[in-house]
Amino acid sequence: MDVAEENPRTIVAGIAKAYAPEQLVGRKVVIVANLAPRKLRGLTSQGMIVAASLEDTPPVLAAFLEDVPVGARLK
Repeated sequence: MDVAEENPRTIVAGIAKAYAPEQLVGRKVVIVANLAPRKLRGLTSQGMIVAASLEDTPPVLAAFLEDVPVGARLK
């Protein structure tokens, strides 16, 4: 995942049932990047994608209505 850093981050998320990989290419989403790396499903995840959901509903990714540059920080 490109977060305007020298190297892309690997982020593991449980969104496969809601989003096909090709739906995410080029999409800007909200992530939490200041987390310690954690091993999930055999991969090291370097952040968390922010999504909303209710019980028994698929997740909906958090995003912005306006165009926000890659690497912009939440305030």
